[in-house]
Amino acid sequence: MNYSIVFYLIGWILNIEAGFMLLPCLTALIYREKEGLAFVAVIALCLLIGLPLVLRKPKNRVFYLREGFVSTALSWIVLSCAGALPFLLSGSISNPVDALFETVSGFTTTGASILSDVEVLPRCILFWRSFTHWIGGMGVLVFLLILLPASGGSHMNLMKAESPGPSVSRLAPKVKTTARVLYLIYFFLTALLIVLLVSGGMPLFDSLIHAFGTAGTGGFSSKNSSIAGYNMYLQVVITVFMVLFGVNFNAYFFILLKKFRQAFNIEEVRTYLAILLAATLVIAFDIAGQFADFGHAFQQSAFQVASIMTTTGFATTDFNAWPQVSRTILVILMFVGACAGSTGGGIKVSRLVLLIKSVTKELQLTLHPRSIKKIQVDGKSVEHEVIRSTNVFLVVYIMVFTVSLLLISFDDLDMVTNFTAVAATMNNIGPGLELVGPTGNFAMFSDFSKLVLIFDMLAGRLELFPLLLLFSKNTWKKF
Repeated sequence: MNYSIVFYLIGWILNIEAGFMLLPCLTALIYREKEGLAFVAVIALCLLIGLPLVLRKPKNRVFYLREGFVSTALSWIVLSCAGALPFLLSGSISNPVDALFETVSGFTTTGASILSDVEVLPRCILFWRSFTHWIGGMGVLVFLLILLPASGGSHMNLMKAESPGPSVSRLAPKVKTTARVLYLIYFFLTALLIVLLVSGGMPLFDSLIHAFGTAGTGGFSSKNSSIAGYNMYLQVVITVFMVLFGVNFNAYFFILLKKFRQAFNIEEVRTYLAILLAATLVIAFDIAGQFADFGHAFQQSAFQVASIMTTTGFATTDFNAWPQVSRTILVILMFVGACAGSTGGGIKVSRLVLLIKSVTKELQLTLHPRSIKKIQVDGKSVEHEVIRSTNVFLVVYIMVFTVSLLLISFDDLDMVTNFTAVAATMNNIGPGLELVGPTGNFAMFSDFSKLVLIFDMLAGRLELFPLLLLFSKNTWKKF
């Protein structure tokens, strides 16, 4: 283990977080809020720890996949702990576990909350709360790759550890260029969304808050009613952009290169859009009787399907009161998730495609044992290593989910609440059903259960293995 490079990266993370906190400080100045002093104090603390770690440059800056996983997991933990301090120091949240829960929920773009009334919070706290979505959506370590002076292989190990999905590929010859391209697309789509929201009558501050939540597929809002209080135009715009941010960013890169056929021939994207459309239509017909006309039912269905499948978590209605068929479909979509290489969470559509093709292959081999058939995606053969890692991921996912469900059951809440709470946190969605539905929150859980759910949020965002490796003694051996 190259400990020096791990501490060096953590130092960079603290310094970058200090830079990000300048924006809520500016917000506090604009609205003349004394709570901005909490951010000043945390900035000073981050720099006090971060600068010495960065100034002490490691002799060996090359790190392998193990260092990438450890650096990623520790960086997200440090990022969350420092990010929780403004909530505590400002008095917005008094319980440290609650503050950590809210912050981890923000950075992991989960959107689960322990707050029952967000409208009483200072503007600077609301800004930071939602800005953590935007930071965590693309990943702070991907941002760090733009700045980090290291070899290409080292960069790739860091990107693999943080980027969601079964495989990570370069969009450009250099990983640093790939990181720049990703953030360029991310920033452009966010800016475009802000413009469209403002043009639709949403105040600038609210537009920033909801753009951060949509771009990061997080779901924190500045209103207790989430998106329900806004007009139809704004709801439709947010629906479209939730879908866009759930698309594999490779498609946007191909569009930038004017390779439109390649962009629309990505099998995962086609499957993702097909699932969205099918789920929207079924739910729209199922809930049609609850709305004045089918058009309104379709719009509400499209919003909630996009919100849940992209793991954003916004709400325009209490879908907990919908019929069982609609609620069941939404729970299933929680696990499906968005595309790999997007800002969405969940198991990912690409893994679902691979698993279905693996089952199909096994069925054919049962009938024709001597046949030779390779699994192909987008016209290319998928390596056995990718299939193996996908299968292992699913097994580990089920194990972590089961243990988490068992642990939080000691709070003696109902099964639907517990099951969807774990599903909502592990898949980085936010709201579940029953007590953790769109009109509820996670405040009723004990501190122990909240710590379990915090682990689930981090594990879900980091695709399980970076976080689990922290508990292996072999990870820490110095070779």
